[in-house]
Amino acid sequence: MTDKIVILTTCGSAEEAAAIARRLIESRLAACVTVLGGARSFYRWKGVIEESSEWLLLVKSRQDLFEKLRAEIVAQHSYEVPELLALPVSEGSPEYLSWMDSELAAEAG
Repeated sequence: MTDKIVILTTCGSAEEAAAIARRLIESRLAACVTVLGGARSFYRWKGVIEESSEWLLLVKSRQDLFEKLRAEIVAQHSYEVPELLALPVSEGSPEYLSWMDSELAAEAG
């Protein structure tokens, strides 16, 4: 098991997704953010089944940065309750994991 995580979040526009991605990279809370357009989400919100076009962000980071990353996403996000799911990375290419460490904040402090 590594200390790396992939965080899933969605946005309602390409512009918002890009702004959040850039902010996470600038603040060194993410090593990489991949934005995938064309997602269709179905969910129940306030008792009504909804369907939305969304942009999915795959945020590559480290477990000790999650709380700062979560706070940054919530501060930048337009949704009342943004999706924030952190998935553990059990294995990875040693070179990629090392590159991630070089790009991420040195400490969570």
